[in-house]
Amino acid sequence: GGRGGRGTNTSKHYLFSPPPATMTFTRFVEVGRVVYINYGPEKGNLATIVDVVDQNKCLIEGPADITGVERQVIPYKRISLTDLKVAIPRNARAKTLKAAWAKADTLKAWEASSWGKKLENKKRRSAQTDFMRFKVMVARKQKSVLIKKKMKEMKA
Repeated sequence: GGRGGRGTNTSKHYLFSPPPATMTFTRFVEVGRVVYINYGPEKGNLATIVDVVDQNKCLIEGPADITGVERQVIPYKRISLTDLKVAIPRNARAKTLKAAWAKADTLKAWEASSWGKKLENKKRRSAQTDFMRFKVMVARKQKSVLIKKKMKEMKA
């Protein structure tokens, strides 16, 4: 019957506005899309989609002399699409791909992105020694004391 039960409360449907007319996805699996490899031996490297194999796999390449990723077929589960894209034809040669990366300044754009910065910070933090972490803690405490002092002055 239709008496209560779980998940049958439809009286609140008016709270949700209709979906916007704009497209929701902006990152598509397409030739020239720069991807971040999140699993496997190439984990942590950037690559470019050179060709789409089927609905589960694509052909990627670094360029090898910039990112260290050789041309290979990889499942979509092992990659994350980035906002970056380079203008290359389908099945572009390594030389063409390298030139497109240089023209688009892709590596610099990645390092400037919040995703790239976050990964760089993560790498830097994991390389810290115990004493470095201690120094950071002390500095944060000193900063906190200064902020509290200033706030007290401003209130008075």
